[in-house]
Amino acid sequence: MRGWSHKGKLEAATAAFLLVFVCGCTPLQTSAPVRQPSAAQVGEVQPGQALAPAGPLDVPYIPAPTTMTLCGEPVPLNREAVYERFDREFTITVYNHAQVYLWLKRMPRYFPVIEQRLRYYGLPDDLKYVAIAESDLLPNACSPAGAAGPWQFMPSTGAAYGLAQSRSVDNRFSLQHSTDSAFMLLKNLHDKYHSWALAFAAYNAGGRRVDDAMRNQGVHDYYSLCLPLETERYVFRILAIKAILTDPARYGYNLPPQYAYKPFRADQVTVSLPGPVSIRTIASAAGTTYSEIKRLNPVLRSDQIPAGTYQIKIPAGAREAFERNFKPEASVLLAQRPERPAVRPAPEKREVASAREKHEIRLAGVRRRIVARKGKAGRRVALKSRERLARTEAKRKAPKKLAKSSVHRAKGKARLKREVSRKAKGRAVHPKPKLHGAQRKGGRKLARR
Repeated sequence: MRGWSHKGKLEAATAAFLLVFVCGCTPLQTSAPVRQPSAAQVGEVQPGQALAPAGPLDVPYIPAPTTMTLCGEPVPLNREAVYERFDREFTITVYNHAQVYLWLKRMPRYFPVIEQRLRYYGLPDDLKYVAIAESDLLPNACSPAGAAGPWQFMPSTGAAYGLAQSRSVDNRFSLQHSTDSAFMLLKNLHDKYHSWALAFAAYNAGGRRVDDAMRNQGVHDYYSLCLPLETERYVFRILAIKAILTDPARYGYNLPPQYAYKPFRADQVTVSLPGPVSIRTIASAAGTTYSEIKRLNPVLRSDQIPAGTYQIKIPAGAREAFERNFKPEASVLLAQRPERPAVRPAPEKREVASAREKHEIRLAGVRRRIVARKGKAGRRVALKSRERLARTEAKRKAPKKLAKSSVHRAKGKARLKREVSRKAKGRAVHPKPKLHGAQRKGGRKLARR
């Protein structure tokens, strides 16, 4: 307020006082306070029916269903502990809006294949929700433990149920093959335990762990067993998924049909490869991209396909172009290992080969080994071979060291000759050792005495 007059300062102070007084006496307009639903509202709500929010900041409450069945088997939700476990998974799932909408988008793409195989095997329709609990219907899903594919098969279990696996092709990622294997496994587990809940638990934790728990606890009911936390929640998560996806509109999920993911439109071709072929070559022959071939064929796990016969999916309408452009013999990749250079013929044998010729032959062998090496271990060995070659070359190109060593040998011979001559004349061959430190002083004292 520097430069203001006394009158100006007084007017500014008066205006500030009036502003503070008026604002302090007039209450600010804020949003309505958060109100909890009344007891009457809670008592009148039906299972699955959301309460109307009492204010703009209220979150509607959605109660969990009070009755459920799993593959036709009743779930004992009348037991307090069982209902609370189910209510936990239902509450977590029903309010996870983004994930539920993603399930609703992916279902039209993958559920027709799963439902068709269910009808073929005559299994309950609820088994399709296991795929959602396992992988969220993601064909490339992988777990830190090593499970892979839409049904999350471990390598050993997948191999036992006919899913071939290699670095290049892994059938655990095939929806058709893994679905058949999963239904075979679940059917075998149900035949063993005569309970779908126990079959699901064994699918998640392994049959041995479920057997040990039943034997140690003396209980043969899933809902009364004490199992690892993930397995205890597993069946209830499947129940929650079923409750929501069976009638999503009841819980406020309304996905317009045009936003659902459509099934893949693809042609399937059979190729017999005499050798490894790159995926890029397959994509070029089909007139598409590398990423599209990988998207349609999640079983292909590397950049090339090894020799063999395969069913490969290509974009719809590209079959004729692919059959016209793809030549298996011409598409086979060349061997990754470089061709070994022609071995230089050895020089004609002589009775006595010169040192230079021996050295050249040895260097040629080292160079051939360096060229033939491949991979990290080969590079390490090749580096050592180069170092050894460099040391050999350095020794060969150092004539001074050879001359110096010969001089030393000559001096040693002369010294030995002198010592022999001294001994012959009666003189000491070795001179007396020199005294140091205390020995020298003691010698002087003895001399004085």
